[in-house]
Amino acid sequence: MRSMRPTRRLATAVAAASTMTLSLTACGTLGVSGDSSAASPTKGNDVTVGLLLPETANTRYDKFDYPIIRNKVQELTDKQGRVVYLNADADAAKQASQLQKMIDDQVDVILLDAVDSHAIADGVQKAKDAGIPVIAYDRLAEGPIDAYVSFDNELVGEVQGRSLLEAMGGSSVDSSDKIVMMNGSPTDPNAAQFKAGALSELKGAVDIARTYDTKDWKPENAQTNMAQAIAAIGVNNLKGVYSANDGMAAGVIKALKAAGVTKLPPITGQDAELDAVQRIIAGEQYMSVYKSYPQEAESAAEMAVAKVQGKDIQFDSLTQDQVDSPTHKGIAALLVPVVALTEDNIKETVVADGIYELSDICTAKYKAACSEVGLGG
Repeated sequence: MRSMRPTRRLATAVAAASTMTLSLTACGTLGVSGDSSAASPTKGNDVTVGLLLPETANTRYDKFDYPIIRNKVQELTDKQGRVVYLNADADAAKQASQLQKMIDDQVDVILLDAVDSHAIADGVQKAKDAGIPVIAYDRLAEGPIDAYVSFDNELVGEVQGRSLLEAMGGSSVDSSDKIVMMNGSPTDPNAAQFKAGALSELKGAVDIARTYDTKDWKPENAQTNMAQAIAAIGVNNLKGVYSANDGMAAGVIKALKAAGVTKLPPITGQDAELDAVQRIIAGEQYMSVYKSYPQEAESAAEMAVAKVQGKDIQFDSLTQDQVDSPTHKGIAALLVPVVALTEDNIKETVVADGIYELSDICTAKYKAACSEVGLGG
């Protein structure tokens, strides 16, 4: 699947934690009221937002994305708007049926996080034909979508690749050092972008001894793949593992431990899941990528409400980036910054943003490790 490259890249991978949770409500900081004489016909506060999320293996969707979007829509509509939420459980056919249900039920706007960005294109066209705007959320769907909100995914991969090289020794890394690449699902366009970004850092710098595209992002599939890699490479020859997300990192670690590895090589991740943060503190996983789900989710809610209420200036102010998909060019977009999460900045990122309390992280099992990295606990 072709990578969908942003046409305007973000300048930096790191944003100050204090700015991550900023709300763009009413875009007051941009001097925008949301009113426009050229606005499309408006709808009142009785907005119905259809939210289609892809799977439950990653805990973020139920724990963060849905409740944040629901609460933001309520806030923006004086508690008159509502969010209808369906999850596809990693089943593209199921999501296509869910999208059709949204169309049949005549929701006002759809936020779509596609299981399979290519397969869903016909459904996006049907929504368009029915006059229902579709905003691609987190993953860039094909078809005539109205806008896209996500993170700069190639930049995510670059941050992961660069972090892995630093953990392996930085300038002292040998091009013969062997690593394994555990990439995401081949049906997810984000996975192709993460992979491209990581390769821009890793290719030529190390020996990529084995690489896998992991079906459905499932940790158990990553574990199976990793066991095969260990058998082929040998545990003593493995210097690092690029894992595209935290769930797969857990599978990688299980395979390494099953092979008798006690001193784990550096392993990357993404999503800052609680288990991963604890693994980072315990020294089992080197890093994750923290993406500000509150900023992404709140922005998506604002885009959806502004779109159906005809607040064109506000909508345009939220979508000042552009991306291309295989089917459409120049799609209006918002790309949110990302942060490399290590043991050194846990307090300044996921704790400061209210994603986790220290008590969530520093449970009895991890109290000693938390103290060692300065988290107190």
